[in-house]
Amino acid sequence: MNSRYLSIFPVLLIFSLLFACKKKGETPDTKKTPEQIATESLTGTGTAKWTVAGGGSVTRDGQNVTSTFATFEIFLNAGASKTYSTRNSAELFDDNGTWSFAGTNFDKFILTGSKPAATREISFTQTGTTLRLDFRIPLPGARVDGTSALAGNYTFNLVKK
Repeated sequence: MNSRYLSIFPVLLIFSLLFACKKKGETPDTKKTPEQIATESLTGTGTAKWTVAGGGSVTRDGQNVTSTFATFEIFLNAGASKTYSTRNSAELFDDNGTWSFAGTNFDKFILTGSKPAATREISFTQTGTTLRLDFRIPLPGARVDGTSALAGNYTFNLVKK
């Protein structure tokens, strides 16, 4: 009878050690979807503010136009309605609206609104604390109040605020 208990002892010891090694509150790894990863790139854990000020830049057709957008800011929210708001956009972006991904690659998004950047596919690349936006404003929808021509290929290099 003693030998029977001795053969069970190693199994109980191994089970006890495995159970003791588990961290308290540890949950199994959950894999994020490509959409979740892309959303976090734009909004962090919920809302992110990106700005030109503090090291960002803007080009239009390869020409530096940073001074026109020196105080530009965009706030992106990952809530259920995926909202955005902008400040100091020089009539290129609407003040606010919603955003959504363009397609299933999750490397482009589209903003709602009526300004020239609205309804355009905006490619984005997020690296650390920088966000690069690339998009094109074609003619004829690139005029504001019939006077300012905003057509061109834009690159916004933004920094996280």
